[in-house]
Amino acid sequence: MKRMFGIALTGLLVACAGTAMADEGMWALDHLPTKQMQQRYGFTPSQQWIDLVQHAALRLAQGCSGSFVSANGLVMTNHHCANSCLSQLSKGHEDYMSNGYIALKQEDEPKCPDVELNQLESITDVTAQVNAATAGKTGAERVKAERAIDSKLEQSCVNGDAKNWRCDVITLYNGGRYALYKYHRYQDVRLVFAPEQSIAFFGGDPDNFNFPRYDLDVAFFRAYINDKPASTPQFFKFSSQGPKAGDMTFVIGNPGQTQRGIPWIQLSAMRDVRLVPFYGFLSELRGVLWQYGRAGAEQTKEAQDLRFGLENTIKVFNGWLQTLADDNFVDQKKKQDASLRAWMAATPERRTKYGDPWADLEHAQQRSKDLRARFDMLENGAGFTGRFAQLFDYARTLVRVAAERGKPDGERLPEFREANLPAVEHTLESDAPVYPKFEQTMLSWSLEKFRQVLGADDSTVHEVLGKQAPDELAQHLVSGTKLADPSVRKQLWEGGEKAIDASNDPMIQLARQIDPESRKIRKAYEDEVIAPTDKADETIAKARFDREGMSSYPDATFTLRLSYGKVVGWNENGAPVPPFTHFDGLYKRATGADPFKLPDSWVKAQSTLDLSTPMNFVTDNDIIGGNSGSAVIDREGHAVGLIFDGNIHSLGGDFVYDGNINRAVAVDTAALVESVRKVYNLPRLADELTQGHL
Repeated sequence: MKRMFGIALTGLLVACAGTAMADEGMWALDHLPTKQMQQRYGFTPSQQWIDLVQHAALRLAQGCSGSFVSANGLVMTNHHCANSCLSQLSKGHEDYMSNGYIALKQEDEPKCPDVELNQLESITDVTAQVNAATAGKTGAERVKAERAIDSKLEQSCVNGDAKNWRCDVITLYNGGRYALYKYHRYQDVRLVFAPEQSIAFFGGDPDNFNFPRYDLDVAFFRAYINDKPASTPQFFKFSSQGPKAGDMTFVIGNPGQTQRGIPWIQLSAMRDVRLVPFYGFLSELRGVLWQYGRAGAEQTKEAQDLRFGLENTIKVFNGWLQTLADDNFVDQKKKQDASLRAWMAATPERRTKYGDPWADLEHAQQRSKDLRARFDMLENGAGFTGRFAQLFDYARTLVRVAAERGKPDGERLPEFREANLPAVEHTLESDAPVYPKFEQTMLSWSLEKFRQVLGADDSTVHEVLGKQAPDELAQHLVSGTKLADPSVRKQLWEGGEKAIDASNDPMIQLARQIDPESRKIRKAYEDEVIAPTDKADETIAKARFDREGMSSYPDATFTLRLSYGKVVGWNENGAPVPPFTHFDGLYKRATGADPFKLPDSWVKAQSTLDLSTPMNFVTDNDIIGGNSGSAVIDREGHAVGLIFDGNIHSLGGDFVYDGNINRAVAVDTAALVESVRKVYNLPRLADELTQGHL
C-alpha cells in the first residue's frame, strides 16, 4: 500500500466494472450500495453520515489519502505518505524520516514544502456535456474536443479562484460516465508528529505486504488558512478503543487506479510491453541507489525516500506480474471478454450500434508497441525526463508552462490549464533541498538508460549527448544550473516565455532543445493510441451497461471512494490468521537488529505500556494503492484505524478481488492513543485526538 512511483501506464489503464460480489467494491459517494449494506450488515448510511465522510476525508495530491481528526485542522495519514515532507525538512544534519519529528507546541509545526490536501466538496455528473463534445470524433479531433470541454467545465467550476478550489473532470466506467469533482485546496500544510522510521516500518521489506504486522505507520499534519489552524468542524472523532473482531468497518480514501474491467488485450499489453521492461528498469535503479547509499550517512539520507518507494514498487509489480501470468485469471478474463463480444454481435441492431471496438483496441495496442519506447524515454517519465532527475523536471515544467500559458485554456496540455496552475506553482516554489551529488548520479544513470533504450544512433540521443558521455553531461548540467534555488525558479515562472527564451541555464537549454521532439511523440501517442482506445472502451462500457445495467462500482481513479467490510482474519496454508496483533507481540518480535530493531523510545517505554493494547488489525475491505493513509471508521463515523498496507494476496487487487484472502492492514487507534501519550509523552496531541480539538 505504500506510494508507488514510475512512468505512467498511459493508454493501458482504463476503467470498467463488472458485477460486484460480497463486500467487493470501491464505491463513489454518489452511488453507494445501500441495499447491499443493509442486507449484509443491517446498516444504511444517512445523508448526514455521508456528508461527514465526504468532508472529513482528504486526498494528498502527491498520491495518498488522509482525514481530518479534529476541529482544528489536524490530519491523520501514514508515515510513508509523509516521507517526502520529512526528507525535505531534513536540512543539514537532521534526519526526520529516520528519527521522527515532534512539535511540542503549535509554533513548532513546520510547513511541508510540497504537500497539498484536497477536500471533496461536490460531485456533478457531466456525462451529457462530455459526450456531446466528443460525439463522432476520434484521433486528434477527439483529443482536442476532450481538452476543450474539460477546460470549460473546470474553469467554470473554480470560478476564477483556483488558489482555493481544484476541479477535475474524471472518467468513470471507462467512459460510460463522466463526473466533475470539486475540491477545497489546502496548500499550507504543516508537520505535527511522525515517529521513527524503525517503528513506522518495523519489519522492513520482509514484513511488507504481510501479516502479522507491528507498525506505527502514522503521521499527523495540520492544515492552515491565513497562518492559523483551519477550522474543520466535520472530522472523524477518534475512538481510543479501536474495533472488535467482526465489527463492520468502512475505509474512506482515494484508491489510485484499478484495472478490473479492462479487456484482456489491454492487460496482456500492459504486462508484456510495460510491466516486464519497467520491472527490470527499477531493479537496476535499486542497485544504483544501494551503491550510492553505501558512501555514507549523508548519501543514505539523500537516497532514502526514493529507495523506500522503489522497494515497494518492485514488490507490487512482482505481485501484478504473478496475477497477470496466472492461467485461471487469464482464462476468466478471456471468457468474460468473449461473452460480451458475442452479445454485442448477436443481432444486426447491436452490430450496427457497437461496431467492432475490439478491432480498434487491437490496432491501438499495436501502435502503442511501435511508439512506446520513444514515448517513455522522452515524455512519459523514464530516462532523464523522469522524476528521478529533479532539476531537469523543474526545467521542463518551466519551459512548458511558459509556452502553455500563452494559449487558450482549452488548447493547453491538461497539466497546465488554469485550474491546475496553483499546484504547479506550489511545486516550483518549494524550498525542498536539492542534493547535487545525488542529482548528478540520478541524471547520469538516466541519460545512460536514455541512450541504451533509443540506441546510440538515434538523432535525439545525438542531439542531447553530443560528444559527451552521460556522466560528463550530467556533471556539466548539475554544476551549471541555478534551478536548485527556488527564487530562481520563481523568477522564471513570473518572467514567462521571455525569461525562458533569454535563459542560459543549461538545464533550461536542454529542456528547450528536446521539447519539440517530446511534444511530437506525445501527440502521436495521444492521437493514435489513447484517443482510439478511449473511444473503443467507451463503446464497450456502454454495451456492458446495456447488458448489465450500472449496478456496480467504477474502477478506481484516485478519487474519494468508500469500501465496506468487517474485521476478520483468514486461513493461510490451512491455519487461521487472527485479525489482531498486540504490543506484547511487538516486543517478542524485536531482535535488536534491523529491520526488527525498536527505537530507543519504545525500549524505554515498555514498562509503562499496556502490552495487551491492539496494534495492527486486518479487515476484508477492498483497497489498493492510494488508500494509504485512509481512515477506517465504524457505523458511528468514528475513526477506529488507519490503513497502511494490504496482505500479500491484495497485490493482485488491482485486477481482481477475492474476499476470502484479500485483506487490508491498519494501525489500531488504541495503539495510536497509547503510544502518543506514553511512548512520546505528548499529552497535547493525545488530548486533541480524544477530545477532537486543541
